[in-house]
Amino acid sequence: MNEGQGAELSQGERMQRLRERMSVSQYLHDMPKPTIAAIEGSAAGAGLSMALACDLRICAEDAKITTAFAKVGLSGDYGGTYFMTQIVGAAKARELYLTSPVLSGKEAVELGLMTRAVASGSALDEAKTLARSLAGGPTLTYGRIKQNIALAEKGADLSACFDQEAHNHALSMMTSDHKEAAAAFVEKRKPVFRGA
Repeated sequence: MNEGQGAELSQGERMQRLRERMSVSQYLHDMPKPTIAAIEGSAAGAGLSMALACDLRICAEDAKITTAFAKVGLSGDYGGTYFMTQIVGAAKARELYLTSPVLSGKEAVELGLMTRAVASGSALDEAKTLARSLAGGPTLTYGRIKQNIALAEKGADLSACFDQEAHNHALSMMTSDHKEAAAAFVEKRKPVFRGA
């Protein structure tokens, strides 16, 4: 039955539709390029979850950051419980989900939820500046860095992480970007990366 026609969805249908929409968080997290969230105003519920899926999070100092779910009788979605637990640990994630406090951007940075708090009205500009800086970097290497961190995040043992690091480091050593960086260092100039 069509949701738009007022028909009641089964539990399985509701779950499937939500799960499909939640894939955006997986995409942001797994993308081989750095992802950046810019938060002005509020980030609550699913919006916060998607921001937490990003590699870097720039927020206004006066932004309002909250899980919000418990206050509206919901348990959480879009991977927020996973990402928050990875970022701040299980004890703090429990506190933030169960009590749903509203944090300022500054407080969220102090907890490690956000990467950086900036003056109100400048979060998007700061995020764009950061994105331009990253775009001018060794983009293939960024993807390999994300792979290394993702493996550790999954709880792989130290030996497996060493193997992954050695593999990705050896691959990175063969890139044009690494060769350019080495030449730039010797020539005392800024490298010009090409993502190759």
